[in-house]
Amino acid sequence: MTRTIVESKSKTAIIGFDQPFCVIGERINPTGRKKLAAELEAGDFSTVEKDALAQVAAGATVLDVNAGVVYNSNPDPNETEPPLMRKVIELVQGLVDVPLCIDSSVPGALEAGLEVCEGRPLLNSVTGEEERLEQILPLVKKYNVPVVAISNDDTGISEDPDVRFAVAKKIVERAADFGIPAHDIVVDPLVMPIGAMGTAGLQVFTLVRRLREELGVNTTCGASNISFGLPNRHGINNAFLPMAMGAGMTSAIMNPVTLPITQTKIAEKKAEVEAAGIVIPADMDDETFVQLFGLGSTKPRPGKEMEAIRAANFLTDNDPHGSEWIKFNKVAPKAGQEGRGRAGRSGGRRRRA
Repeated sequence: MTRTIVESKSKTAIIGFDQPFCVIGERINPTGRKKLAAELEAGDFSTVEKDALAQVAAGATVLDVNAGVVYNSNPDPNETEPPLMRKVIELVQGLVDVPLCIDSSVPGALEAGLEVCEGRPLLNSVTGEEERLEQILPLVKKYNVPVVAISNDDTGISEDPDVRFAVAKKIVERAADFGIPAHDIVVDPLVMPIGAMGTAGLQVFTLVRRLREELGVNTTCGASNISFGLPNRHGINNAFLPMAMGAGMTSAIMNPVTLPITQTKIAEKKAEVEAAGIVIPADMDDETFVQLFGLGSTKPRPGKEMEAIRAANFLTDNDPHGSEWIKFNKVAPKAGQEGRGRAGRSGGRRRRA
């Protein structure tokens, strides 16, 4: 049975066909996050700290760490990214105990992360491009770490799933030439947006089955790619993830957190409520207000995708006796009701005489 071992200093995560789905938290990444990019360039790591803690609290098994900031003062990532990667890795592993995934397109940044990362991180990533294979596979072998293999090569990303499978097979075979076993290759078959390609879901399910059955490798993906550009993305993601798991996918790079509702939205809702003639008690705090009106929460919390994953783990017998599902859905008792059963009576349901 294929198992990919990823470790921190004190914790092990196993990616495997017979294991619970591995959630790789994607939030520590400045790509598309101007505020975070500016903070990192200025040496401010406060958002990184919050994102690390929130993702682990939401159930992330591994944290992806990307330091790909394009500095205004120096646009050369080969110079700026390696030292920043070191700083971020050291900070994150000092805050949380889960294993890390070192994510960069800059080989120097990958090695910088490997030099300071404790345990056995996952490296993200290698592609089928010849230059990339020659740069990254020696690092994988030198540090004895598993690697994400993305199914594109010098010709780009093919819409043909057979071509993407062939690229994955090439990477696995080239890795074997370096003495890297297939169980240390986690293939990303590339998820296309369903809004642009109607067969995108079917393609990835078929690819994942082939990768499992023919190459014996674990798989991952950027989960949110499937819903890119569409309304109600969470609804699509919630359906996609269990279906991908059913096809054999064993991990995903994704956001496990539902972000807090903003003060702007809270203010808008309060104005709407007051305009309707509803009096809000002066002592009502924001968390009570947003819960009352179904707006979510003022605090980070596990996203709906995490609920879907935990349910799928249970349904595929990767959550023995449903213990994680029960723990995830356990509601803290209200004051004075501790120890009471579902009906609110002490001792639970009464037995008939």
